Parts: sequence; C-alpha cells; structure tokens
Amino acid sequence: MRARLLGRGRDRGQTAIEFLGVTPWIIVLAAALWQCALIGYTFSLAGNAADKAAHQGAIAQSMRGQECRNAAEEHLPKAWRDSMKRTSCRSSGGFYKAEVKLQVPVLMPGVLNWPFRVNGNAAYPVEADRR
Repeated sequence: MRARLLGRGRDRGQTAIEFLGVTPWIIVLAAALWQCALIGYTFSLAGNAADKAAHQGAIAQSMRGQECRNAAEEHLPKAWRDSMKRTSCRSSGGFYKAEVKLQVPVLMPGVLNWPFRVNGNAAYPVEADRR
C-alpha cells in the first residue's frame, strides 16, 4: 500500500511501450545500413571485375574482347551478373581498358535493382605477342 502512495507501481509496462515505439526506427536504421553495405559491395565488385577483365584482355593472345568479357563475369555473384550491362573492352594507347557497369540491388540481391549503375574501370599495359 505504501508503494502505491509513493507512485512506484504506476509505471509498470512503460519500458515495453517505449521499446515498441522505437522498434520501427531501429528497423529503418538497420535497412539503411544494409543498403549502404550493398552499395559499397557493388562498388567493390565492379572494380574487381573491371580489374580482372582488363588484365585478362591485356594478356590474351587472341580474342581479347571475348576473354575480357568472360573474365568480368567469372567472379561476380549471380544477382550482379544477371543485371550487368555489357562490359566495354578496348585497346587504347598501349593499354587494354575495361569498364564494367553493375546495378545496385535494393535490400535483396536478385529481386529489385536501383535505376542507376555503378562503374568500375581498369587498365593494364598490353602484353606483346611472344611468338
């Protein structure tokens, strides 16, 4: 009885109500952080794919363009490979250049993509024919 008079029993359940009020904000923050991680991962994948493609195109003895495109797709996860635009491979001024364009997925790779693309660029010196 004395606890009731002092007001100690009236705030029962307040923590649960506050937690329910904050839970949507926690979920939104987690989704935003996950989306940022996917954007960063897509940048990393695009740069790595362009690097592999340019290197393979520079050392190939024949069919440089085909070797370049195959190398760009080889190490990409399926979700990014399916949304990849055609890889640009070309020789220019003693260098073999590759450009890979990937779409950034929205929260779940392979389901929905943002309308913008992430570009990865790389260049390697062309190997001389060793015949």
